[in-house]
Amino acid sequence: MWNSTKITKLLGIEYPILQGPMGGGFSTASLLAVVSNSGGLGSFGAYTLTPDEIREAGKEIQLATSKPYNINLWVNDADKSLENYAPEKLEKVKLLFKPYFDELGIPLPDLSTAIPSKFEKQVEVLFELKPAVFSFIFGIPSKEILKESKKLGIKTIGAATTLEEALALEDAEVDAIVAAGFEAGGHRPSFLKPAQDSFTGLFTLIQQLKAKTKTPIIAAGGIIDAKGIKAAMTLGADAVQLGTAFMVTDESAALDIHKEIIFNHPNATTTVSKLMTGRMGRMIPNKITENVSVETEVLPFPLQTRLMATLKTAALNQGRTDLVNFWSGQNTGNLKYHKTSELMQALIAEMSA
Repeated sequence: MWNSTKITKLLGIEYPILQGPMGGGFSTASLLAVVSNSGGLGSFGAYTLTPDEIREAGKEIQLATSKPYNINLWVNDADKSLENYAPEKLEKVKLLFKPYFDELGIPLPDLSTAIPSKFEKQVEVLFELKPAVFSFIFGIPSKEILKESKKLGIKTIGAATTLEEALALEDAEVDAIVAAGFEAGGHRPSFLKPAQDSFTGLFTLIQQLKAKTKTPIIAAGGIIDAKGIKAAMTLGADAVQLGTAFMVTDESAALDIHKEIIFNHPNATTTVSKLMTGRMGRMIPNKITENVSVETEVLPFPLQTRLMATLKTAALNQGRTDLVNFWSGQNTGNLKYHKTSELMQALIAEMSA
């Protein structure tokens, strides 16, 4: 049976279909619950949330489902270069983006480099909630955190964009590894080398991990339908993780205009840029990514995000979608489901057939 794999047994789920843990406010308890209640693994991207906000989200999730679910955090949620970041460099980068603020008639925001990491405090709340799965990107948690997860019965899943990262995760004894292919939308979660040096395609990455690791593999990147699931599992994946396909559903908290753009422009060109957040991510090109070189120095993450957040809000209010970053995977041509339940039913039915 296609749905009996190392991952389904490990996580206690019926089908090896995982919802990508979309951060940045896209995740909802209702989206997670539909996926989990349908036999997959629903996920909640919580890296932007305060510990109290995670606690409240957890309560909402637990009211919506009694099935296994995943909470995702970023191990490295603030660039080290923020420490002692020169004020003159900050002002120089701000001026680079000033023309776009001027177009919208808004001032450049005041920014502070004092942005402490939330990760360890977030983990404390995650341990209170005890989700079935704790997934993470941009690094590997400390041995103490991984040991406590195991003690509490929480399965751990790390993301790798290269074989070297997968080997590091295996050495840390995580329970499963997400093979994050170059095709995936959103941020590239590379942590051993810069993202631009870690652009391995999914099918190559699955085969590399299958040959050199023993840890169960979850394939992510460009998978939106049963054909993609079958291909990934044929190459050796034990499960798949879909992001964009779930992001465009009604239950997702992505903006309606974001969903409409992806549905109305199937297989639109995407680009990988750090200009909008300070870290490389796959998105639909906009005026900024087209006019400013990808090599341009920007503010460290998440300072660049805070700079561009002001611009994004004003741009949306003024209908200037050409100045907004809309995340998207490379493969959007066969997206057709607006309801998460219909998407899950179709994936399961087509794979079972």
